[in-house]
Amino acid sequence: MAVEAGRDIAPPKGKLGVMLVGLGAVSTTFIAGVENVRRGRGLPIGSLSQMGTIRLGKRTEKRSPKIKEFVPLADLQDLVFAAWDPIPDDAYTAAVKAGVLERHEHLEPIKDFLQGIEPLPAAFDQYYVKRLQGTNVKRGKTKRELAEQLREDIRSFRKSAGVSRVVIVWCGSTEVFITPGPAHQSLATFEKAMEQNDPAIAPSMLYAYAALMENVPFANGAPNLTVDVPALQHLAEERKIPIGGKDFKTGQTMMKTVLAPAFKARMLGLAGWYSTNILGNRDGEVLDDPESFKTKEESKLGVLEYILQPDQYPELYGNVFHKVRINYYPPRGDNKEGWDNIDIFGWLGYPMQIKVDFLCRDSILAAPIVLDLALFFDLAQRARLSGIQEWLSFYFKSPQTAPGLYPEHDLFIQQTKLKNTLRWLMGEEQITHLGIEYYEKA
Repeated sequence: MAVEAGRDIAPPKGKLGVMLVGLGAVSTTFIAGVENVRRGRGLPIGSLSQMGTIRLGKRTEKRSPKIKEFVPLADLQDLVFAAWDPIPDDAYTAAVKAGVLERHEHLEPIKDFLQGIEPLPAAFDQYYVKRLQGTNVKRGKTKRELAEQLREDIRSFRKSAGVSRVVIVWCGSTEVFITPGPAHQSLATFEKAMEQNDPAIAPSMLYAYAALMENVPFANGAPNLTVDVPALQHLAEERKIPIGGKDFKTGQTMMKTVLAPAFKARMLGLAGWYSTNILGNRDGEVLDDPESFKTKEESKLGVLEYILQPDQYPELYGNVFHKVRINYYPPRGDNKEGWDNIDIFGWLGYPMQIKVDFLCRDSILAAPIVLDLALFFDLAQRARLSGIQEWLSFYFKSPQTAPGLYPEHDLFIQQTKLKNTLRWLMGEEQITHLGIEYYEKA
């Protein structure tokens, strides 16, 4: 197979601005983590872009460079941070309140740096996030005005921080459940709906619109509809801007996307999967509201159906009982417990059970995802990959796809797709793992 020439990728010159929507547990853990890594006070564990390697060519060639040495990613030293949040706390205060990172080990040594990051006033509406209240909010007669203020924030940040490129990652709360409607179909209907303060236009959509109008890639880390509507997808393609989402794949769902493919690979049946979570951070409080939980539930429930393909395997997966619960439990803070009871069946229908109790740290799992998305979305922009970046599905619970495609949820297929995209970008051969040439005798 002939090797392609690869894409012409603009080099990552200058500084990369990472603008975060939300300055809570995830964002502060990400920012403080990057600064600790930059100062040699920790390792970027969990980050594929920083820790991962990529095999090139045949196994016998023994070529496995680090991903960050293979593709032209922005250097961690070149990242500059900004954020929007309805709560006025600076990054240090917010990180202390979040209680994720050990204060004396990881926050005090970089206190001055964190205190220098104060949140911009947010485009915030309590209708969409019932359990949050904030004073650091933008004012405007229409949603269109708020979107224009967000655009001005992006332009001001570019100038004041002296960054050559910007990416935006949504690290905010889960909004109430919204289904796509007439307002979301075209740019004209979308802009008209913003001017009329249509409830179909959620705050997250204003950030996405502002990003695209300012030629900034946008990654959605929550299950909100946000950029997953025709109007914004068309805008992204027209303006040649990368977009993607939805919902960071962190604890329980990561385990689902590992275990469910194993059952299907071995043709083991599934009778039921009961998932419950206890969580005490701001995310848990927001999800205590039934309307926000509905958005998260849809994101979590879709995973199994797409992986198991019950229409193709009715005897194995045609009657699965799948339940997901999230319980707000303040004493646990950011240390979430994800508990799964899985009823499977094997040969002749004999039942078996698997129980998983994942005592995970939600923001510790999410922070490296934010880093990788910021770096890979910037790479996509410089490589002129526009619209939905399905190759980054690896990081999302309910990945966006082109119209007419079903999302690929299997973590290992997602990883192969990501690495093969990097190989393709750099003009290296795809790896199929066939390996028959090692055994064929001439």
